[in-house]
This record gives sequence, C-alpha cells and structure tokens, in this order.
Amino acid sequence: MTTTGDKILDTALSKIGEKSLFTKELENALERNEVDLVVHSLKDLPTTLPPGFTIAAVLKRENPFDAVVLHPKHAGKSLDTLPENSVIGTSSLRRAAQLKRRFPHLQFKDIRGNLNTRLKKLDEKEDFAAIILAAAGLKRMGWEDRTSQVLLPADCMYAVGQGALAVEARARDADILDMLSVLHHSDTVLRCIAERAFLRHLEGGCSVPVAVHTEIKDEQLYLTGAVYSLDGSEGLKETMQTSVAASDKFPEEVDDLVQRVGVTAKKISGDAQDRAEQLGVDLAKLLLSKGAKEILTVARQLNDAR
Repeated sequence: MTTTGDKILDTALSKIGEKSLFTKELENALERNEVDLVVHSLKDLPTTLPPGFTIAAVLKRENPFDAVVLHPKHAGKSLDTLPENSVIGTSSLRRAAQLKRRFPHLQFKDIRGNLNTRLKKLDEKEDFAAIILAAAGLKRMGWEDRTSQVLLPADCMYAVGQGALAVEARARDADILDMLSVLHHSDTVLRCIAERAFLRHLEGGCSVPVAVHTEIKDEQLYLTGAVYSLDGSEGLKETMQTSVAASDKFPEEVDDLVQRVGVTAKKISGDAQDRAEQLGVDLAKLLLSKGAKEILTVARQLNDAR
C-alpha cells in the first residue's frame, strides 16, 4: 500500500505540510475494515491520532540514533574530517539544524526518496559527500555495513519515536487490542510516551527542528529535549527525570480505553505511563518558559517561506 509520503519524492517532507504523510491511506483501510491492524514507524505517527484509532503495540526499540553514510570516495572519514563545504544530504530539519551547529564547515541539502533511492543518489553522483539516515532503517534493510559513523546525542539527538515500530488498530476492537498488547515493550512504551507528550505540548512536527533523547536507568526515566532554529544558531536543551517504578498499589487498575498520546498499553503500569506523559509535558513547559515558542514560530515561518 502506497502513502502520500511515498508518492511525493521531489519535495522536502517539512514543506508538504501534511500531518499524516505516511499514515492516512493505511488508516483509511483500517477504517473501512479492509485490514485489522497496520504497522508504522512510530516517528511517522502524529501525537494525536484520528478518532477511533489507537497505537495498540510499541515494539522494542531498535537503535534510535542517526547514521552517516559516506560517499565511497570519502571512505574512512567522518563528519569532522570531511573537507570544507562538503555537502551532506538530509531531508530532516532536525538533523540539519543540529549538524550545522556542530559541524559549521559542512553544507546541508535536501534529499528525498526511499533508502534505495537515496543510497543510489549518493553512490552514483558527486552531489553529496555523505547522507544522514536512521540507523534503524539501515539495520532493518540489512545494510548496516554502509554505516560510516553513528551520531550520538552530543552530535545529533533523534526524532520522537525514532527506531520504534508501532502497530495501530481500531480503538474498540478489544480482541485485537488484547492480542497485540503482548508485543508492547515496557521501557520503549514509557520512553516514547514521554517523547510524544513533549512534542505534542510543544506543538511541534516535521516542519520544526525538535529533538529528543531518553533512557531508563535504575527505574528513573530521563528525557532530554531540544528545539533549534533552522540554521542551528539558536537552541534550547534541557533534561528532566521521573521515577517509573511500579506502583505499590496492587493490583493496579488499568483502564483499557485510556490512551496516552495515542498509546493504549493496558498491561503496563498506568501510574508509570502517567508519570512518563507528565515528564514530557513538564519538559515542554520548561522550554516554552525559556523561549522555545519564539524559536519554533520563526523556524516554521522561515520553512514556509523557503
């Protein structure tokens, strides 16, 4: 099944202005009962789903980081060691903003298409010294050997939900939801709920540079979130944490119909999910209090004017 995002390959995603680029056609099939579930990259799913749908499973997250794939003639180099004014291909405002800030000697240019198409554009032409792709996508396609460098959070934080697969279903299909619930990976669910709550409260999307990093250590969920201007010259980044330890209340009542930023996860502590969601909201409020709205408003306006 082909989606709008699959069809429009000559325009940067941030310019198309469609919130459901890679999901609308799949959700239409779900609504018409032609299918009972659809699988997405979680980062493609809006933080508010259409009425009647829910994310019934979030699978264990693959590597969420971004990867550098170098042109063969630059084998052995890294972004740090590429020549001055080398052109890097990425269609992501988030990646470009962070990397312009971190590697000011490089230039960045849009590149669209599926993984095959982008790798072909890199290998067969001289337009790009390297391209930036999701490490998870390269691994799932069996092309990990093309990874020249993995970008850690100090260089480039990832997109909300990146690296996780999500299964969407009709919210009232109790049997389907119950069947899919065993696929939920608890830590991934809690991390992604926090990330999605952060993005939703910021009113962000692919038309503005918003980045995150999450981890769970010793039952503490850490969320780092950031917003940037398009050129990376301005940025705000903060980290907050919360406990996601299981509640002492036993047995805990989890409402099957409760969604948290579109996710239904009835077999995972509702209290922990609530705290994860609140963490995302609290971090967004902190950044907004420091001027994030102004940065994102200008970024959106400049992107629209490009």
